[in-house]
Amino acid sequence: MNLPDVLIWAGTARNGRSSTLRKYVPEIESGGLSIVGPVREDNQDSIHLPDHEHPAGPGLLFAIADGMGGYTRTTLTAAYVFGDILYLAHVGDSRAYLIRDGRATCLTADHTAVGDMVRAKILSPDKIRAHTQRSVLTKAIGIGLFVQADIIQYRLHEGDRLVLCSDGVWSVIEDDEFARVVREQIPVDLISRNLIDLALQHKTDDNASTVVFHLRKLVAAPENHGAHQENKWFKKLRKLVP
Repeated sequence: MNLPDVLIWAGTARNGRSSTLRKYVPEIESGGLSIVGPVREDNQDSIHLPDHEHPAGPGLLFAIADGMGGYTRTTLTAAYVFGDILYLAHVGDSRAYLIRDGRATCLTADHTAVGDMVRAKILSPDKIRAHTQRSVLTKAIGIGLFVQADIIQYRLHEGDRLVLCSDGVWSVIEDDEFARVVREQIPVDLISRNLIDLALQHKTDDNASTVVFHLRKLVAAPENHGAHQENKWFKKLRKLVP
């Protein structure tokens, strides 16, 4: 599965025409870190950061995937930033957190048996991290022939920070701890490192991975900025459709 191809659907109008041209160009600082952790022998996590100097398209793609050892199955949480719009494509139990005004909000739903119980109001959200079936996935790439990802859209504000993390991180870090660590006025590479260090301090038993970006500024885009790139982007999509 090609990550950019998954996200093209989120950035294209349903009538087949490309979406409204972006009004802003985001100035983003990003960083990430992935480690094997203290228990596992192999690191099944993967992260993706965009090349800010030589972007591959009109937007910026960030992603995290948590593979299942010995299988071709994986979770995927991908974030595509186009102007001031954030598109999320999500399958599995990695998470995306938005930190805004000092508060952390989880933007994704866990595709797990325990997540289903929370949504059915059988289990309270504060019981997820300690539940014995927390990692039992109900949806992941590779479990079945087809998978329907959650596609989510948010409008970003200057100062927003986004964290993508595997369950080896969020399972041992509470939401208020995410807010406390991520809002620190330090480079995002250090924020990624601090989140991993906190997960280790809390005795994570899994691979631990984070991707962090900080939207520093939204700059007004010149008229028709990105039009040529966006048209090329849509043409790539058309080649995938029978």
